[in-house]
Amino acid sequence: MTVLKPTFRPARFEDVPAILDLIVKGAPGDEVRVENSPEAAYRAAFDAIERDDNQMLFVGELAERGVVSTMQLIFIPTLVNGGSWRMEMESVHVNPDCRGHSIGKQMVDLAVSIAKERGCNLIQLTSNKQRPDAHRFYERYGFARSHEGFKLYL
Repeated sequence: MTVLKPTFRPARFEDVPAILDLIVKGAPGDEVRVENSPEAAYRAAFDAIERDDNQMLFVGELAERGVVSTMQLIFIPTLVNGGSWRMEMESVHVNPDCRGHSIGKQMVDLAVSIAKERGCNLIQLTSNKQRPDAHRFYERYGFARSHEGFKLYL
């Protein structure tokens, strides 16, 4: 396996098309996902994330390929475990052409490092049930299947 070493950095608004492309490419199984809302909707969401001290949006970039990965980190104060903080990993995606080259591990390593720096005692994430390769990756990393997830679309 060739290890690719992207540069991880905070996302900029001009990265949004590449981030959306990764999200679409990451759709599980035969799901067809489309991200084509007006630019103003993505601008409002991006600006809200950027203004929120408890959120971080990252991209991983390879000089020869551009943006090849993304993740959003959300920090949540809780009353659990003495008022501890936890981090939610959201929209974790690696370009399918770059999977198997350690980019996901490097990205999660970065997330773990940031969570520790911010005093979090737990990292949580959800992963679509139709993504067994992602599940194996998270379990190899040390994540446990501890809860069942639910969503209510409004």
